[in-house]
Amino acid sequence: MAGQLAGQPVLILREGSQRTRGREAQSMNIMAARAVAEAVRTTLGPKGMDKMLVDSLGDVVITNDGATILKEMDIEHPAAKMMVEVAKTQDDEVGDGTTTAVILAGELLKKAESLLDQDIHPTVIASGYRHASAKAKEILGEIHSKVAAEDEELLKKIATTAMIGKGAEVTGDKLAELSVKAVKAVAQEDGSVDVDDVKVEKKVGGSVGDSELVEGMIIDKERVRSDMPKKVENAKIALIDSALEIEKTEVDAKIEITSPEQMQAFLAEEERMLKSMVDAIKGSGANVVFCQKGIDDLAQHYLAKAGILAARRVKESDMKKLAKATGAKIVSNIQEVSKNDLGYAGLVEERTIGEDEMTFVEKCKNPKAVSIMLRGGTEHVVDEVERAMHDALCVVGVAVEDGTFVVGGGAAEMELASGLRKYAVTVGGREQLAIEAFADAMEVVPRTLAESAGLDPIDTLVELRSEHEKGKKHTGLNVNTGKVTDMDKVGIIEPARIKTQAIGSAAEAATMILRIDDVVAAGKLKEGGAGGPPEGMEY
Repeated sequence: MAGQLAGQPVLILREGSQRTRGREAQSMNIMAARAVAEAVRTTLGPKGMDKMLVDSLGDVVITNDGATILKEMDIEHPAAKMMVEVAKTQDDEVGDGTTTAVILAGELLKKAESLLDQDIHPTVIASGYRHASAKAKEILGEIHSKVAAEDEELLKKIATTAMIGKGAEVTGDKLAELSVKAVKAVAQEDGSVDVDDVKVEKKVGGSVGDSELVEGMIIDKERVRSDMPKKVENAKIALIDSALEIEKTEVDAKIEITSPEQMQAFLAEEERMLKSMVDAIKGSGANVVFCQKGIDDLAQHYLAKAGILAARRVKESDMKKLAKATGAKIVSNIQEVSKNDLGYAGLVEERTIGEDEMTFVEKCKNPKAVSIMLRGGTEHVVDEVERAMHDALCVVGVAVEDGTFVVGGGAAEMELASGLRKYAVTVGGREQLAIEAFADAMEVVPRTLAESAGLDPIDTLVELRSEHEKGKKHTGLNVNTGKVTDMDKVGIIEPARIKTQAIGSAAEAATMILRIDDVVAAGKLKEGGAGGPPEGMEY
């Protein structure tokens, strides 16, 4: 880029840089963002299709989870990356509704483009979208229903809704039940839920129906020695985060041994130190030990002799969950371990699952961390069931925290569209057009649901609009029957936060992309200078 000053060209940007301005820059960004939305649009809803993603190493992922698809896709364009951020935020905040958030953002940009063609300024559109987003949250506040943490039936429906279409329908009831029980177990007294307290282990083999909930922890480790007990009832568990080994000195030190007696004395002292460590553990009354670091061979021998089941190199995250599940305290100084530091479990047992040995810590008294063991016929099935379970755990957790839900099947979006159109008339001016565009964009959800189910989207939308005009707030599209029905009766419900977060993130991303009117892209550096313009979006 060069400017002309008194006849002299003034170079401003490095050679190879590219600058796009005005309407062209907006079009490019909108096109890139919409391409991302289009890529995940067909996965929406129970009749949504799956995507097969193959990475550069040839690893295959088959999924219809929006966040997973966008994470695996190799996206280069900066505006398209913003759409990936929308999905990531939605996944972090709510755990489900990622596809909804992305296609809403894409549709908002599509509607904005036609407004730009009518010479409406981007700032006006952005302002209208912001007002519409705030009003949409207000309307959601009026149409949501309450759900109590004790209402297991409703929570199960919320979990099932999140899992439909993710390859888990056949045993959806079983998995929904597992997710509700797990969330209720780890819910704190103040109603908050940390889904990380539910550990999900997956193993290929068996079928999805063989999945189970363990009221305690599953640790992917085996006993350190085969002569240790395989099964310990009424386990008193010690959690140790230092090594049962003789520590090497931090500084360089030499020990000079000049005679066999000294060598013998040195080895005997090492043995005595290891034995005193095991004696301290035995003296505390522990009969199960989980160690975060290594256990010396000799210490293993003494532990086995004492009839103690021990596992080593347990992950730090698992140690923390074990502490929550069993009530044990994590001890650093082995000599100071006491019976007050020990946790309790009714049963600790090593079992063979698939080809691996795993240690089950179960029958805990009041576990604040639990585990779910997922099974499935193939690796891809287990992976997809794990993603479905993640969504179910997240939405049940959110529902328990917030205590609110809305109906699915596009019913909430149609009600929002209807409410926003009424609101637009009261605003007037050019902003009215932006708010109406926002209302139209909301209808992308029921329209896509209809398309995925092989129905006529226009007929469906017309029917839904007329029902909502009559005040039937819960009317949505039942994709299984192809009919427009009361979704509350069908039991398709989801946490209200899914919608508020999706609408908020989509509106913010769309307004941010709209306000960009100048793109300056630096040339890619090659050896010996700048390269060409950056690549577009790659699938």
